[in-house]
Amino acid sequence: MNSEKNRICEKKYVVPFHDLDPMQIMWHGNYLKYFDMTRSALFANAGVDLFGYFKNTNYLFPITKTMTKHTASLHYLDAFKCTATVLEAQYKIVMDFQIRLVESNQICAKGRSEQVAVKYPEKEIMFEIPEEIRKALGF
Repeated sequence: MNSEKNRICEKKYVVPFHDLDPMQIMWHGNYLKYFDMTRSALFANAGVDLFGYFKNTNYLFPITKTMTKHTASLHYLDAFKCTATVLEAQYKIVMDFQIRLVESNQICAKGRSEQVAVKYPEKEIMFEIPEEIRKALGF
């Protein structure tokens, strides 16, 4: 599965009422939720089951760093798309995210996350992403 198509995933969502803050815009912390849901879809599309991988190998893949830049607010019932793109998967998994309005394609937020491989229960950070994961993600 050494394919660039496994490096990108786009999902569409609609802002639900329960994601709003008191100013009636999507609360800033919820952007990370949509990043994570899209990251999970990217892994699934690439055939990577991180929970199953943990059960078989005792490797965890915790998020070690996140960054989000908000440029426009999302409102109740706004249709938006979140795109996740894998930039690196050699020593850590680095993903970029974009949230755009479906109708206008306006960028509302950009983000980045980093994940590392950790051997459990030792909690030892591995200095390379396992080969099966790298290959599944097209690296």
